[in-house]
Amino acid sequence: MNVIVCVKQIPDPALPGALDPATNTLKRDGKLILDESDSYGVEMALQLVDAAGGGEVSLVSMAPNGEVSGMRTALAMGAARGVLVSDPALQGSDALTTAKVLAAAVRRLGGADLVIAATESSDGYTGTVPEQMAELLGLPSVTFAKKVAVEGTSVKVQRQTEEGYDEVTCTLPALLSVTAGVVEPRYPSFKGIMAAKSKPIDEVKAADLGISPVGWAGAGQQIASVTQAEARAAGEIIEDDGEGFTKIVAYLENLKVI
Repeated sequence: MNVIVCVKQIPDPALPGALDPATNTLKRDGKLILDESDSYGVEMALQLVDAAGGGEVSLVSMAPNGEVSGMRTALAMGAARGVLVSDPALQGSDALTTAKVLAAAVRRLGGADLVIAATESSDGYTGTVPEQMAELLGLPSVTFAKKVAVEGTSVKVQRQTEEGYDEVTCTLPALLSVTAGVVEPRYPSFKGIMAAKSKPIDEVKAADLGISPVGWAGAGQQIASVTQAEARAAGEIIEDDGEGFTKIVAYLENLKVI
């Protein structure tokens, strides 16, 4: 079984973020790490390949400056190879353009029984890229997967809902988006970390994938300004002088709560 996992490399959320004043977008010029939400997809893929008794896990990623630190983490976990799309022209790409680029990278790898992505990234939260990729690739899509099992030419998924979960079955190949906590991601071993240094990552540009226009031109939008959220106003203090309850009732009535 061959599985392709979409992995996003993001600025370390433990460090203060910064915006590029020229574009009002998140700066990504430093070291990037594997998005924690994608580590669940990598682990799920590795477990499915192990259960199938053979195959490999490959990665696709889109990141600036040839950054591969996050991909190397996924390779150290056990993935075999990857395709990195890194191109200055991609700056400003929207969710649909990102989906087009990643779908083209999946086609470049070819031969996938499953494509796995996180439900949404930790720094974007659009939650739309996996479904857009499925449409572009012509694959059935199952979202919010909390448990996955492959049986022959079908995949059975427990799809998380507000009330519980739906049991969904679809034919392979397919694209799944998995929820956080679906599995417990393994820690890369020292042997895995050393082996990851020599695993192949094919770096390409948007033009190599035949995707145009990209970046701000492809998005057709720009971020005009970013304004800091207003500070929370101080609350009203009511001192109990024996009639405090009437003041609280009057306050709540003024808010139309009661």
